[in-house]
Amino acid sequence: MSKRILFVFTSANKTLTGAQTGWYLPEGAHPYYVLSPKYEIDFASPNGPNPPVDEGSVQNFKDDVPKFLENATVQQKFASAKKLADVSAADYDAVFYVGGHGPVMDLASDPVNIKLASDFFRAGKITSAVCHGPAAIVGATDAEGKSIFKGRKATGFSDLEEEQIGKVKDVPFLLEARIKELGGAYEKAPEPWGPHVVQDGNLITGQNPASAHPIAEAIDKALSA
Repeated sequence: MSKRILFVFTSANKTLTGAQTGWYLPEGAHPYYVLSPKYEIDFASPNGPNPPVDEGSVQNFKDDVPKFLENATVQQKFASAKKLADVSAADYDAVFYVGGHGPVMDLASDPVNIKLASDFFRAGKITSAVCHGPAAIVGATDAEGKSIFKGRKATGFSDLEEEQIGKVKDVPFLLEARIKELGGAYEKAPEPWGPHVVQDGNLITGQNPASAHPIAEAIDKALSA
């Protein structure tokens, strides 16, 4: 029987400035391409079906529109996406948080999501996220009640990358700074926008859109071990 992975998407479609946001297209699409041939994948979000996609990412990654957004199987998964409140970590082998500015807005502070992420981590299951996705797990805790970032190596969208796209005022906190505040050993690529994936035990994080494909390879390797 195939192992099962839960892809978690944001339900937020606006940033603090009112700008349109959502989940970032290649950060859902590229991992799906890598993982879907080998694993059963379910989609979920706080509000359930059809989580909002970041419109800018659709413009910037046009190749992923026919391959992912217009794929009939993917469309069905989105249409039947589960509400996080109806999801149990016991039913899956891994969780993967798709990035975009949306997760910083809702998943970071959503108590249902925080419990779900904590359940995955405490069960020793792969707890993974890319770009702004790690914002979704800043509230997650280990069995001792400490942040899952404390004393662990991790990455996520860098403060410099946030500054370069002019989005500092759009989000309630900067991810790199928050990971460091939580006691995490934050790492990043030598240059902004370069791929960077970090694994520390069952915590797997990727820095940015370029890290979406390599983080999927890391998840696959971990689940195949």
